[in-house]
Amino acid sequence: MNSTEQPFQLHGFDVSLFTAKARVAMRYKQIFMEEKRADIRMILKKTGMAFIPVVTTPEGETWQDTSDILDRLEARFPSPPLYPPTPLHRLVCALVELYSDEFALTPAMHTRWGTEESEAMTRLRFGAMLGSLERGNVAADQMVALRYGVGASPEAGPAIDAHIDLLLSALNEHFETHDYLLGARTSLADCALMGPVYGHFYTDLVSRRRLLGTAIPVVRWIEFCNMPGADGQGDWFAEDEVPDSLRSILAVMGKAAAPIQLAMVEDVEAWADENAKIGETPPRIVGRAKASLGGTEISRDSQCYSLFMLQRVLDLYNALDQEERCSIDGTLAGTGWEPLLAYHPRHRLKKRGFELVFA
Repeated sequence: MNSTEQPFQLHGFDVSLFTAKARVAMRYKQIFMEEKRADIRMILKKTGMAFIPVVTTPEGETWQDTSDILDRLEARFPSPPLYPPTPLHRLVCALVELYSDEFALTPAMHTRWGTEESEAMTRLRFGAMLGSLERGNVAADQMVALRYGVGASPEAGPAIDAHIDLLLSALNEHFETHDYLLGARTSLADCALMGPVYGHFYTDLVSRRRLLGTAIPVVRWIEFCNMPGADGQGDWFAEDEVPDSLRSILAVMGKAAAPIQLAMVEDVEAWADENAKIGETPPRIVGRAKASLGGTEISRDSQCYSLFMLQRVLDLYNALDQEERCSIDGTLAGTGWEPLLAYHPRHRLKKRGFELVFA
């Protein structure tokens, strides 16, 4: 166990997509941890932003944003590792994280709020979680409004459901043979994907029925991720291998996520062309982007954070030498990710404290 005299504290909720992502990483790394129900007033006071989860360290530091949280955990507790040592596997992790943190908000919000039955069940659960039906309904009303911001409109519902079916089918095929996305060991990719798949699909009663009825290999993977037993795990695929089943998963993700991700980033860049100032914090939302999902138009708020997340992928890709990039390009050809990997941002964002600022 990665022990400390005092525990790390994970402040979140079981229904939270991003809490699921951080929880898996901390369990896998066998960190001395206690999980606490998030106190939003405390989080606002410490960070100025009502985003969960937050991790507080034994030394009193506060960490927010799961990408930062996992980076810091990996730096402090490198064993067992979450980030693979080879270039293609590292990039696969970054792409799955981009899909899970950005695009997967659309199917996650659709399954939670897209039907009367699911919304009614979730409102009751929010009420139990927050201590009263009144408070639960206030929180639920805010989430119902937010679903449109991430493109989970009723009109897009059939296309979103079709995408979920494709994703679950590809995941089923992979997890019939492999314990985790990159082989026999947990990675950043598993932590990221557990966000939407556990945090929404599995904790919500209606979508859980869908998993139990059609995706038992995925449910098995969920159980493995939630109780990872790092000491008993095997190895990642050897020599940067990407089996056909993993490539199929990447193709389902890339063909759905890349078009809307690129549209959002282009909105952010166009806004920044006229308004960006070095060291200043941009607005959270700067426009509304549109793209096609299975022939159906989806529309999402263009958030500046989308550019920041794309930077994580491009920084890894562009740091490779030409031979490594050519090899990766060959493996990912036809998966839909090519336009994002070929993109060259005109602007750059960085973190200053808990805020994004132009660099």
